[in-house]
Amino acid sequence: MQKRLLLDKHLLKITISRLCQHLIENHNTFNESVILGMQPRGIFLAERIKHELEQILKVDIPLGYLDTTFHRDDFRRRDQHLTPNKTKVPFVIEDKKVVLIDDVLFTGRTVRAALDAMTMFGRPSKVELLVLIDRMYSRHIPVEANYIGRKVNTLPSQRVLVELKEQGKKDNIWLMDETDTDE
Repeated sequence: MQKRLLLDKHLLKITISRLCQHLIENHNTFNESVILGMQPRGIFLAERIKHELEQILKVDIPLGYLDTTFHRDDFRRRDQHLTPNKTKVPFVIEDKKVVLIDDVLFTGRTVRAALDAMTMFGRPSKVELLVLIDRMYSRHIPVEANYIGRKVNTLPSQRVLVELKEQGKKDNIWLMDETDTDE
C-alpha cells in the first residue's frame, strides 16, 4: 500500500490560516460576502474557515450548506443511486459575493453542479472557489479555484483522502493509490 501524507494537523492549521488571510484581503469585513460549503465534505472545511474568520474579524459570517446531488450531470447515469445531503442556505445570495468551499477539486463537475444549485437562492454578484486540495491536470470542464490550500499532481489511479477531526478522525490529508483499501 502506498500512502503519502500531504498535510498533517500542523500543516493543515497553517494552510487554513493562510487561506483565511487571503480571503480577508479580498473580502475585508465580509459584510457583502457569504460562505457556502459543498456537501458532504466541504462543509467541514467551510465551518473551520468561518470560525477562524469570525475570530479574526469579530463579525458573524453567513454560512450555508449546498447539496449538488440533483444537479449533477451523472445523476441518472449511475447504477447506484446517490443519497442527497441537506441543503441549508438560510439567506439570499442575491448580489452577494459567494465563497464556495470544497475539500478537493478534481474534475470540476461538482463545482458546475454547485453553480446550478446556487441559482435557487438568488444571483450572486461574484462566485469564488476555495479548495483545500487542487488535483491539477484532471479537469473535465474548465473550472479553476481562486483559493488553493495545496496543488497536487495526481495520476488517475490515485485519490485524495481528506480526514478531518469533525469526521471523528485525526486531521490528515493523504494521497493514496486507488487500490488501497485501508481507511
